Amino acid sequence: MALDYTTLELLRQNHPAWRLLRANHAPLVAGFLYRVFVAPNVRILAQADLIAALEDELFALREQLGGEAFPGSAQSYLNDWAENDKGWLRKFYPAGTDEPHFDLTPATEKALAWLAGLTERSFVGTESRLLTLFELLRQMSEGSQADPEVRINELQKRRDEIDTEIARILAGDIPLLDDTALKDRFQQFLQLARELLTDFREVEHNFRTLDRRVRERIALWEGAKGALLEEIMGERDIIAESDQGKSFRAFWDFLMSQSRQEELSRLLEEVLALPPIAAMRPETRLHRVHYDWLEAGEHTQRTVARLSKQLRRFLDDQAWLENRRIMDILHSVENHALALREDLPPGDFVSLAATSASIELPLERPLYRPPLKPLIAKLALDEGDAAVDTAALYAQVVVDRAELSRNIRQELQGCGQISLGEVVARHPLRHGLAELVAYLQLAGEWPGTAVDEEQQERVCWRSDTGVSRRATLPRIILVSACP
Repeated sequence: MALDYTTLELLRQNHPAWRLLRANHAPLVAGFLYRVFVAPNVRILAQADLIAALEDELFALREQLGGEAFPGSAQSYLNDWAENDKGWLRKFYPAGTDEPHFDLTPATEKALAWLAGLTERSFVGTESRLLTLFELLRQMSEGSQADPEVRINELQKRRDEIDTEIARILAGDIPLLDDTALKDRFQQFLQLARELLTDFREVEHNFRTLDRRVRERIALWEGAKGALLEEIMGERDIIAESDQGKSFRAFWDFLMSQSRQEELSRLLEEVLALPPIAAMRPETRLHRVHYDWLEAGEHTQRTVARLSKQLRRFLDDQAWLENRRIMDILHSVENHALALREDLPPGDFVSLAATSASIELPLERPLYRPPLKPLIAKLALDEGDAAVDTAALYAQVVVDRAELSRNIRQELQGCGQISLGEVVARHPLRHGLAELVAYLQLAGEWPGTAVDEEQQERVCWRSDTGVSRRATLPRIILVSACP
C-alpha cells in the first residue's frame, strides 16, 4: 500500500486504530483495554464483568485527577466504544445467553501493539532477528529447489557441520550462549508470541466477516437454494484454500500434536528456569503461552463451526417451506376439483401439452448379468507364524471426560469448593498431559469457576516411560453448583 496523502487521509478519517490514537480519552481507552484484554490474553468478557472493571478504573482515575474527570458511566463508555463510528470493541450476544459480551477488534489490537512499541527498550537485540531472517531465506531456497542433486548436496553439507559439532563436543569444546545472546533470543520469542496472538484475532475477524455476510445473504435470498449454496461454499473454499487458511490449518495441525505440546512445555520450563531469563522477570503466563495459542485457535474453529451450523439451519428451513408450499398447492387443487365436480365447465377441462410416445429400443437397454456369488471354501484356518508387534493397537490414549467430571462432582460433595490441583492429587493423572488438558476444558465449562492468578499449583504425573512430568498453572477453584 502506497502511503501517499490521499491514502493517509482516508485512513485518518476511517480507520478505527487511527481514530483511537487521536481520541480525547485515548489513554483511558488504550490503557483499560490493554489491561483487561491483551495483558491476560482474554478473548471475550461479559458486560457485567467489563463494567465492574471499568468502574474500578474510573474510580481510581477520579481519585487521582478529580471528581470532574470522566463524568460518564462505565456502561455509556463501553457502548460508545462499541459503536460503528468508533469500532474499538465488538459487542455481540453469544448463543444461549441474553447478556451482551465484548471483544477487541483487530484494529484496536494493532493500535495497542504500536503504542507498546513506543516505549524505550533498555536492550535491543539484533542477532536473533538476523538469524531468523537467514533461516527463513534458507528454508525458502531449499523448499523451492526442484533439483534433487542440489538438495542432497545441501543436506550433506549440513550433516558435515553437525558431525563437526559433535566431534567438538566429544572433545570437550561445548559452545554455550552467553547472557546477551539468551536475552536477545528471548526478546525475539516474546515479540513473535505476542504477534501470533494478535494475528489470531485478525484471522477470527476475517472468518466472522464471512459468517456475517453469509447470514445476510441467506436472510435476503429469494432464489433457488442450490445457487446460493454453490456461491457460499465457493467463498468458503476460497478462504480455506487461501494462503491465510492454509497457514492456519498447518499451525493448528502442528499445535494439536500431543508430542509437540509436551515438547513446548518442556522447552518453556527449561528456558524460563535459566538465570539470565529469570532475571528479566517474564510474565507467569509464558508458562502456558501455547495453551493461549490453542484457545485463540479454538475461537477461530468455533466461528467456522457456526458457519456450518447456519448453512444446515438454512437447508432445514428451506426444505420445510418448500414442503409446506407443495402441500398448499395440493390442497388448492383438491378444493378446485371438489368445487367443479357437480358443475363441469364447458369445453376442455384440462389441456395437455403435445404428447408423444417415448420409444425405447431393446438394444439400448443393458444386457442381464447374473450376480456373482462368492464361493466360500470350507478350509481350516492355520495359525500364522508372522512376528507382528500388536502393542500399537493397545497404545491408544482415550480420556474419558465423563469420568473426570464425576471425579470433580465427587470431591465437591463434601465441600463447597476445591482447587483443580487437589482434584488431580486425589485422582492421579493416568494419561498425562492429555488428561490435564481435559480437566482444564471441564474447568472452563464448569458453572462456577474462579482463577487466582496470584497463586500457582503444581501438577505432577509420570509418563508411560516412567519420566516424571510437572506442570505449573494458576490456582483454579471449582465451586459446587448446588447452594
